[in-house]
Amino acid sequence: MGEHAVKILIAGAGATGGAFGTRLFEADRDVTLLVRAARAEMIRADGLRFVAPGEDRTNHIPVLTAAELAADGTDQAPFDLVIVAVKANGLEPILNDIRPAVGEHTMIIPFLNGMAQIDRLVEEFPGQVLGGLVKIVGTIKDGAIHQMTDLAVMTIGDLDGGVVPETIAQALDVPGYKLQILDDITSALWEKWIFIAAAGVVTCLFRAPVGAIMAAGGHAHIVRIVDELEAVAAAGGHPVSAKARDMTLSMLTAEGSAFTSSLYRDVTSGLPSETEHILGHLASTAAGLGVPTPLLDLTLVQLRAGASLRQH
Repeated sequence: MGEHAVKILIAGAGATGGAFGTRLFEADRDVTLLVRAARAEMIRADGLRFVAPGEDRTNHIPVLTAAELAADGTDQAPFDLVIVAVKANGLEPILNDIRPAVGEHTMIIPFLNGMAQIDRLVEEFPGQVLGGLVKIVGTIKDGAIHQMTDLAVMTIGDLDGGVVPETIAQALDVPGYKLQILDDITSALWEKWIFIAAAGVVTCLFRAPVGAIMAAGGHAHIVRIVDELEAVAAAGGHPVSAKARDMTLSMLTAEGSAFTSSLYRDVTSGLPSETEHILGHLASTAAGLGVPTPLLDLTLVQLRAGASLRQH
């Protein structure tokens, strides 16, 4: 990549892409947001407002649409780093959108839940994909990015246990969030996948927040769900650590907790969900490993049946 400033494209300016994009922009990084036409028009006109605990300001971050990137590819590309920060159902369309931005030496970091996106991106861009995950609680309200808590962590690593390019590490190490670089990013991705899947199965199967499930006598069933899904990770060669298991059980068995999974919130709101990307892919992975997952399978039947009804 030479000595020039790392040129960063963030595909998606939702809660995740918008929050981390804001931090990078404010640290004088060369960052551009790849967004839909309507979103681009709004950001160009009004800027991108970012609200976090004790913070509220608006930045005019450069934006591009897929059409503009494709039309002006020779001027815009290649980028040194492409961060994919869209929901799972946006992964396939974004593959073609980012293609004009990807050069021979471009690195790509997806910040999606699960593991399916890794295989898909490696298939499309072999040797150019790093592993990545983020921890942040955020949402969009009236076009503004709202970071709900102080928690903001970005974790990256080489999928084969190699070294993350120093230029990438330096470019992403900015104030406002914690950057972690792991030797075994794949195990970290599996741990997050299992937690998100467990939260999804628990709240979607029982159709309630954690506190209500616990009050109804759900503790033993929650533990069985966690055990079932962690068995898949172990069979896949990435056993969940004791620390991660304790955190999962703590969150999913907290008395009186109003916690629900994002999957549950999307499903109950009638929004497009990551059911297949998170739970469907985990079920097929388990089947391939010969691990029975009856509670996961039951949840999938319920969610798929519900989705089928909504389509008619």
